[in-house]
This record gives sequence, C-alpha cells and structure tokens, in this order.
Amino acid sequence: QVQLVESGGGLVQAGGSLRLSCAASGRTFSTYATGWFRQAPGKEKEFVAAIKWSAERTYYADSVKGRFTISRDNAKNTVYLQMNSLKPEDTAVYYCAAVGAFPVVGAGEYDYWGQGTQVTVSS
Repeated sequence: QVQLVESGGGLVQAGGSLRLSCAASGRTFSTYATGWFRQAPGKEKEFVAAIKWSAERTYYADSVKGRFTISRDNAKNTVYLQMNSLKPEDTAVYYCAAVGAFPVVGAGEYDYWGQGTQVTVSS
C-alpha cells in the first residue's frame, strides 16, 4: 500500500515558478514509477510527467516539455515537479500517482493517487 500527499501549490503570476512535492509512505514506494497529472475545471485528468522508480528515465507531455522537470529522491520517499515559465493554461489541480510500470500516461492505469494540490497561474 502506498499513500501519497501533494504540497507546494499556490497562486503565481504567468512566467513564474512553483515546485510541487509528492510525499509517499509505504516501504514499496521506491519500486513504483510516479506520474503527475492535472485536471482543470470541466476537463478530464491530463498526463503531465512520469519518472521511473530508479529516476533514470523521465517522460513528459508535449505541453510541458522544456518547462517542467520531474525528479525523485527515494531516500526521502518524495517526487518533485519543478514548474517554470508557468502559463495561465497550467492552472489546474495537480495530482501525483504511482504505478508499477513506465511510462504510463493513462490515468486509469495508476494504482495510487494523492488528494491533489491547486495551482493557479494569473495572467
């Protein structure tokens, strides 16, 4: 069993940066790949980025490539999403999730989810 808790969301102006954290509990977390998703009001959950359990490989949605960076520290059981050059269209609730394979972009395939953290980018 893996429990995930996101933090770091907030309000930022366009062009600004935020770093999200996903803290995990559960001794098997380091064996899972982790993904970040986001969901804007009235829209479906959208894949953002994923990182392999060993952190040797990452995968990004085209919409965030070059602006967002996913990383993990298995010693701290934490995955990060560094978001730079934020745009108003990045506004959403951001979720982290864990899955046993990599890369996985379908939300329905993930096994564990956090509660989400709100990111709002003002223009």
